[in-house]
Amino acid sequence: MEPASDGESRRRTARACDSCYRRKIKCDAALPQCNWCSHHNMPCTFDRVIQRKRKGPEEQARPKVSRLSERISRIEQLLAENLRGDQLSLPESPQSLDDPTTVSNSPSTNQPPDSSSVRVHFAGKELGVISLLTGTPFLFPEGQEWITARTGQPVSLDKLSPARAPWEKQRGQSFNNLLMNMKTLNPFELPDLGTVRVYIEAYKRSKVMRRIFPVVDTELFEETVSTAYRQSLSSFTYGQASARVCVIAFLTFVSRLPPVNEIVGNFPIAPIDHDMLATRIMFLMPQVLQEAASLDSVQAMTMLTLFELSSGNMRATNYYAAVSARLMFMLGGNLNGDQTFNQDPRRHQKQEQLRNLFWICYTIDKDLALRTGQPPTITDENCDLTLPVGYLDRAFLDVDDDEAPFLGPVFPFDIRLSIIKGRAHRELYTVSSFQKSDAELLKSIRELDDELEEWRLSVPPKWRPTMSFSSETSDTNMSMHSVMLRLNYHLCMTIIHQASGRCKAWVQGQSGMMDGVSSSMALSVEASRSSLCYLEAAEHVVVDGVFWTLIFYPMSALLTIFCSILQNPLDPHSREDLDRLKVATVMIDRIFSRKLPESELEHFKLVADFIIELKRLAECAIEKAWAEQRAGQ
Repeated sequence: MEPASDGESRRRTARACDSCYRRKIKCDAALPQCNWCSHHNMPCTFDRVIQRKRKGPEEQARPKVSRLSERISRIEQLLAENLRGDQLSLPESPQSLDDPTTVSNSPSTNQPPDSSSVRVHFAGKELGVISLLTGTPFLFPEGQEWITARTGQPVSLDKLSPARAPWEKQRGQSFNNLLMNMKTLNPFELPDLGTVRVYIEAYKRSKVMRRIFPVVDTELFEETVSTAYRQSLSSFTYGQASARVCVIAFLTFVSRLPPVNEIVGNFPIAPIDHDMLATRIMFLMPQVLQEAASLDSVQAMTMLTLFELSSGNMRATNYYAAVSARLMFMLGGNLNGDQTFNQDPRRHQKQEQLRNLFWICYTIDKDLALRTGQPPTITDENCDLTLPVGYLDRAFLDVDDDEAPFLGPVFPFDIRLSIIKGRAHRELYTVSSFQKSDAELLKSIRELDDELEEWRLSVPPKWRPTMSFSSETSDTNMSMHSVMLRLNYHLCMTIIHQASGRCKAWVQGQSGMMDGVSSSMALSVEASRSSLCYLEAAEHVVVDGVFWTLIFYPMSALLTIFCSILQNPLDPHSREDLDRLKVATVMIDRIFSRKLPESELEHFKLVADFIIELKRLAECAIEKAWAEQRAGQ
């Protein structure tokens, strides 16, 4: 057998040259230089050795997109090289505000009022902060200069860095109007009892909603209704304010749930004025806060938190979530309960409902911390995080099937994923975590990545999210539950690996660290692409009226992809990502604007304007980069 030629030997050693392999871009393996190396006047080498081995049947069945082992070993190697005693503290190089590609580690004097907000980093650049409570990206001057330098265009701050997030509902003016209307109404008046009972019956029948939002125990709630309507409106007995608020909050939140409304549609009842009911609750709130903590008060505050979150009112969501958590701690809902409760069935029933409310509060609290940058109210160290009995057995059993028997709650998100979210915030986004060196930061990222992958593999294959999702990928099990599962998985992947963007290695150019840091950032961008692709593929299963609940996920993904384009405008993926920005407005309009009230369409236009500005700047960045490359040839 004749020896192979140099070209044949080279192709068997590696399918991509060393430069393209490090950048994770497609290589045409042309000789003597591939297209990328030729355009960048770089040596085109194939020196690395790829060890190949015959795959067994089990390995052949794994998805080709899985690169977990490769990235873990890469980060482990980096840690072994860098996590050594005094080397943990890396010296900082001098930086200048005149260079838009450098990072300022000193506090910015132009930071917006929310000073405890999460700082936004991408590829070593500190672009600004995520505003406390709103999720808005406020750009620092350095961030504005970087975007201008990459695009050659001025930044439209009213669109790209507005006073409030385009996906947050502005309620101030409408709230003032409601208060004025209260002059002619009795603010303490309860809703029609017949209407309340219709929604209680609909909630009982909707097993899907009872699984996802176990906001009340229907048997115990009958006692609450009796207490609320027992006394005349002119006077209160102690504890009755909590019962009344609980009833109003139940009607306010449950009447927004699409499956419940489908059942209610068979009954001739008047439409619910949600904002009016929410305003009425505020008149009763002072009395509720003076009463002892009770199951009714926790249920009321939890339902109000969910209502405000689903309405886009992030400020009110944060306030109610904090009150819910405090009441929960007062009643011991953060603990798993005393086993002696089993000897008292009624007490045990109340404790079970309290734990259901705890898990709802816990999942929302961890989600809000990542969305807003505000520290979580519920700390893991003060909680018993033992999973509910039988949770893993029922978590993925026909969650969206109303005909299936009710086996117990599964909550809005997988609570194991919420626990990972909590740890990600604690390890990567707290004040103390910003003092970590590159090696310490990568160590935390690696451990969180391991934990997230362990969770993914624990999900039954029918429901298991793939590490990457594209338009060519299929999922025969699409449902609203799978949409929430996927979006939250990819969000976790994004926030875990996006933290590598603040590593000093980006600025200091440390070649030993850059491979792992670049790989981690690439995973963050890929997870964002997957979020958009899956949402578009699952459009047909997204229920109406979830605009305020879901819009955060695609908007977060679009911001990550936008930064990636500006960082690597010549990357072959940048053109594909630009196309994603172009279709995003149409896709989001198609999915979310269905059945939006006329009063909320103006908010949707803000979202559309925000995406259009991202697309314009991204397109300018790509055109500018290619023009500079042609001029340099």
